[in-house]
Amino acid sequence: MNLAQALFMGLLQGATELFPVSSLGHSVIIPSLLHWSFKQSDPTFVPFLVLLHLGTAGALLVLYRSQWIEISRGFFTAAVRGSITTPAERLAMLLLTGTIPAAILGVFFETRIKSLFASAYVAAGFLVVNGVLLFAFEQLRRRAERRAALDTKPREEQELSFAQAERISFFAAAVIGACQALAFLPGISRSGVTIGGGLLAGLRHQEAARFSFLLATPTILGAGIVEVPQLFSTGVPLGEYLAAAVLSGLAAYASARFLLRYFRSGRLDPYGWYCVAAGVASLALLHFSL
Repeated sequence: MNLAQALFMGLLQGATELFPVSSLGHSVIIPSLLHWSFKQSDPTFVPFLVLLHLGTAGALLVLYRSQWIEISRGFFTAAVRGSITTPAERLAMLLLTGTIPAAILGVFFETRIKSLFASAYVAAGFLVVNGVLLFAFEQLRRRAERRAALDTKPREEQELSFAQAERISFFAAAVIGACQALAFLPGISRSGVTIGGGLLAGLRHQEAARFSFLLATPTILGAGIVEVPQLFSTGVPLGEYLAAAVLSGLAAYASARFLLRYFRSGRLDPYGWYCVAAGVASLALLHFSL
């Protein structure tokens, strides 16, 4: 991969990682559509993508730096004390709970997961599935909103029930974490399924996005510890890859700021339409070798 290609991939990954459209899916499909010479089956391809994700994690750490200080302090305080007493401590343990499913899946199915990155057809197919999942999450959320509209509780109590991510149950955090594990499939968006899981847990879109972005950080850092050392080998243009990771982080920071404003009133449906259309178009282009 030359410098221009590496920088393009960094910009692509950073711009699409936090949008619910699957950065991994795009990173597998687009090189094939552009007929680039490198192969996604190369053993350094997945570590390179993980390095780009570390740029995204860095952007999220900057964006939520004050919250991560509170979360980190809350985690160690709750662990030493053996009980949870503050919202920051509860959020820390919820994030830990949500990280466990992806960690287990990554450990036991690493080889099978990596094999999927060699096929642009698989990624395009899962991109269509991702769009359908986004539609399903929104449909289920609308049903919940209609039921809430018929609720006899005062409006203030209804708003309080889904105001903050810190209020969800540990079971809900585990479900969101299980949704996150689906993103190991190229074409399934990590942010899309975790935001959707947050909606099913009763969060509003903006708060579901915040929990999704916080949950991404430890997962990406864990993957980085496992995969990135494989890049320290002869023949890998590490300097070019690091430059791509920096560009990825800058693009991810801009994307996160935009999405947090968008989800104040926006929904997942437009991204669902995009994923279905992009997946079908990619399958057609790949089939006819255009």
